[in-house]
Amino acid sequence: MTTRSGHHRAPTDELLPLNAVLEEIGITRASWYRWRNKGHGPKTVRLPNGHLRVRRSDLNNWLNAMEEAA
Repeated sequence: MTTRSGHHRAPTDELLPLNAVLEEIGITRASWYRWRNKGHGPKTVRLPNGHLRVRRSDLNNWLNAMEEAA
């Protein structure tokens, strides 16, 4: 990616909306918040508008860790 100044930046890690994450891992919003309150689940990013996002890399790492634990 090239910025206005002509410098190249590494592609950013995609920030996934919570609905996409819930659909991908197959759980309800209520389950998500139960897990989150217990300290489980991938790391989240809170946007200035209060919405939660999950970085694709954090979700993939978390899913891989769950597979290894099974």
